[in-house]
Amino acid sequence: MIGIIDYGMGNLFSVSKALERLEVPYFLSEDQEELKKADGLILPGVGSFKDAMDRLNATGLTGMIQEYTAAGKPLAGICLGMQLLFESSEENGYSEGLKLLPGKVVRFPGEDEQREKYKVPHMGWNRLEFINSSPILKNVEEGYVYFVHSYYAEPGDHDVVLARSFYDREVPAVVGRDNVFGMQFHPEKSSSLGMELLRNFTTIASKGGESQ
Repeated sequence: MIGIIDYGMGNLFSVSKALERLEVPYFLSEDQEELKKADGLILPGVGSFKDAMDRLNATGLTGMIQEYTAAGKPLAGICLGMQLLFESSEENGYSEGLKLLPGKVVRFPGEDEQREKYKVPHMGWNRLEFINSSPILKNVEEGYVYFVHSYYAEPGDHDVVLARSFYDREVPAVVGRDNVFGMQFHPEKSSSLGMELLRNFTTIASKGGESQ
């Protein structure tokens, strides 16, 4: 059973519909005790990093998520949810994150090295390139996925980047270490490729977080 963390800032409908299409049982909850019982958790997110962390901290979900992952149980962050996995963000001033992966979240500058301006947010379909092996990428072919974001992760350890895209610069698109995973794009809106990534995460969860 997959638990979708409901903290008031998630794209709950689209994620839940994706799990329904995969015929994977799930529930939505903000209750810590209920979420702890899940085989795997999904942390969705739309909006500001600071606002999201304020809500997670205020509800006690920050500590619960940290304890859950420390116990080896799998977590997947989607879009803003992926960014929250990192140590900090500069969005709306400095904010600390969940600190599950090393690195920080910064804004696209909107200007390249030649001082040519480009559009922010990064919005639309862009290609994934796989650069590190992971069970979440198992039997998945490189292709296009759907992004909408103005901020991106700068990992403190490049080994956590499993797949990347490019938008003026390298954009970590799929990240992960051990039982913690994240996708910067919207897998539930990214056709068969996104659905296969979600399927792989649910398979990892069904195996108790085992990576193989």
